[in-house]
Amino acid sequence: MNETIKSIKERRSVRKYTNKKISKEILEEIVDCARLAPSARNEQPWEFIVITNKETLKKLSKTVTYGSFLDGAEACIIVCGKENGHLIEDGCAATENIMVAAHSLGIGSCWIAGYNRKYNEEVKQLLNIPKEKDMVSIISLGYIAEKSNMPKKRNLKEVLHWEEY
Repeated sequence: MNETIKSIKERRSVRKYTNKKISKEILEEIVDCARLAPSARNEQPWEFIVITNKETLKKLSKTVTYGSFLDGAEACIIVCGKENGHLIEDGCAATENIMVAAHSLGIGSCWIAGYNRKYNEEVKQLLNIPKEKDMVSIISLGYIAEKSNMPKKRNLKEVLHWEEY
């Protein structure tokens, strides 16, 4: 099986991490893959904030709804950017690249919603994100402490339609 397809099919959300550090080079490689995502009109509206500071991760874990596991992560990446009419789609493409790249490097990840959430202003203040930038996602990263099974996914025949619905 092709390595890219294997990474897509094997990737799962991970919320429990070891305390092994992720090197700066690996984090940069992951963000480099994010920056190469497709974007509408090739506008590339995104910016990426990599957080490795444990105190900041702890603060985020207490601020972000459904993100309590951030305090156990070794890093997280915030995907944000200037609204251009396609920021959500473009930012989501970059987010997926982050998670697939991380998986291919042996690092677990979990996507936390960032767009239009009640905690946005607090996170923006904590991280000095400019007012004109919107958050799209927060992705936790860490070496996997506990393997999880693939959650039940709908069968291909349930979701695939040929020519019309």
